[in-house]
Amino acid sequence: MIATSFTPVASLLGGALIGLSAVLLMWATGRIAGVSGIAARLFPPYEDRELAGRLAFVAGLVAAPLLVLLVTGRLPAQTIAATTPVLIIAGLLVGFGSVWGSGCTSGHGVCGLSRLSVRSLVATITFMATGIATVFVIRHWS
Repeated sequence: MIATSFTPVASLLGGALIGLSAVLLMWATGRIAGVSGIAARLFPPYEDRELAGRLAFVAGLVAAPLLVLLVTGRLPAQTIAATTPVLIIAGLLVGFGSVWGSGCTSGHGVCGLSRLSVRSLVATITFMATGIATVFVIRHWS
């Protein structure tokens, strides 16, 4: 079995920052912080006056670990126990799921649930159950 460390303080702070960023984006632009939708609209045919805001949002996602490196002098430890083909397949499945489910964990799980969206509740239950089942199978049956 693979042990996963429990980090309640870091998890709480991370969740609070995600919630705060979603609220600030909604307040500033009236838009939902669905990362898959924001990232997908960086590419054609989407060219509008909100392109700069989407670029800034994604740049912030990329810059966050660099800010951690600057402040602490090191990056958080990351261990990915998967091969490159598995990561590619997983990425494609997540992308497919985001398109098929009309949103991602941030759009449905954070923003949709806070708006009491039934569609987001169903989507969140679906991807959480799938994630739990996947982790169970990988950790206990492989």
